Amino acid sequence: MVFAAILAVLVLLAGCGTNNNGNGGSNTDNAGNGGSSDKNKSIKLAYVAWDSEIASTNVVKEVLETKLGYKVEMLQVDAGPMWTGIADGSADAMVAAWLPTTHESYVNELEGKFEDLGPNLSGTKLGLVVPAYMDINSIEDLNAEVGSTVDNTIIGIEPGAGLMMKTEEVFEQYGLQDNGWTLMESSSAAMAKALQDAYSKQEPIIVTGWTPHWKFASMDLKYLEDPKGIYGEDEQIHTVVRTGLKDDQPEAYAFLDAFNWSPDDMAEVMMQIVEGASPEDAAKAWVEANADKVDAWLQ
Repeated sequence: MVFAAILAVLVLLAGCGTNNNGNGGSNTDNAGNGGSSDKNKSIKLAYVAWDSEIASTNVVKEVLETKLGYKVEMLQVDAGPMWTGIADGSADAMVAAWLPTTHESYVNELEGKFEDLGPNLSGTKLGLVVPAYMDINSIEDLNAEVGSTVDNTIIGIEPGAGLMMKTEEVFEQYGLQDNGWTLMESSSAAMAKALQDAYSKQEPIIVTGWTPHWKFASMDLKYLEDPKGIYGEDEQIHTVVRTGLKDDQPEAYAFLDAFNWSPDDMAEVMMQIVEGASPEDAAKAWVEANADKVDAWLQ
């Protein structure tokens, strides 16, 4: 009877081992890529809460999850922690690196600690933005008279963002701070809301802005000329990944390396979100409507 009891225990343990293999263990049947198990098909995407990056990161998440079977964790952070996370490996990838100007300081600081997969979108722009009805065209036009109409305030976004760093440099190079101007820290959403409110009343306002962004599709806006070239020329948005991702997650790496779309593509997703869709639903709709582009990324 003792032998029978021991035999029953051994059979039970063998059965438990089989079940564990079937739930993300080393069972070859569940290998998702190159012998790695589904349990290991997970990836962390870092992003900043800019409308453009919310759109792109959700599209990438949708493809990774629905087409490649990954479990994706999205990490919303500021620009500095986003770059640091990639550099120290606490995040796997981002599709939100604005180069060569906006995030130049992070590249210089963390050189050699990340892998740049190149542009995923071209034709971006940074600068100070005003409604087209305002009778100014250049940063050099920001005199005391203009300042009196906007309380000598330029509305910015999150502190530490590359755009804010460049705007602080604009303040210095154009002498705005010496003339009583201030740069208000806020958030991307708060900046857009303030712009919408002022625009609806045809009131003057100056904000930090970038393209692509849905605000240019919904309002008649213009960039102020930057004769000193502080904001740089047109930029690109790059995909940046942690070192070692190619070896650890070759399938995800290959897709991220191939991911590339246009400002119009991004604008479609952004506008759906502005009109009430959740970022997840907007990304899903875009992926379903653009199967050819998505398939090209996965080849």
